[in-house]
Amino acid sequence: MSRVILFNKPFNVLSQFTDKGNEGSDRKTLSEFIDVPGVYAAGRLDRDSEGLLMLTDNGRLQARIADPRNKISKTYLAQVEGEITDEALQALSRGVELKDGRTRPAKARRIEEPAWLWPRVPPVRFRKSVPDCWIELTLTEGRNRQVRRMTAAVGFPTLRLIRFRIGEWSLDGLEPGRWRDA
Repeated sequence: MSRVILFNKPFNVLSQFTDKGNEGSDRKTLSEFIDVPGVYAAGRLDRDSEGLLMLTDNGRLQARIADPRNKISKTYLAQVEGEITDEALQALSRGVELKDGRTRPAKARRIEEPAWLWPRVPPVRFRKSVPDCWIELTLTEGRNRQVRRMTAAVGFPTLRLIRFRIGEWSLDGLEPGRWRDA
């Protein structure tokens, strides 16, 4: 039977078990949190992003989760700079033009900051003169830094990004740096 692990990846942690080519680097990797042989990340989550990362020992499942052709939905919570407009949310919902082509349509909505949200270390820079707000964005593709590029394209740069859900699996009740079997 395949093993599937759900991990709440903290900010500033690489989505891999080693930091090859950076001997002596103090960058944290998955090996500092997960001591389970034979599992590998199914997809990636940038070092400056947080949240749900799935790991498995099943190569076929890993490929199915990671391959954008399978259109597995991924839901992100993004703190963006500024008070996002209805027009920007509609543009995100329709898909936006990026340097590598138009994105697929997404589900986008404004949300309140989640009450269960943990503090980020280090915290996001606070500026009194620049408001921020939270949005929920659900994608069915996984381009490099896609959420950040999409929100910037509609004029609202991402300050903090948390992946909350991949398909049927979610981060519910999982503290940062912790993992559980799915």
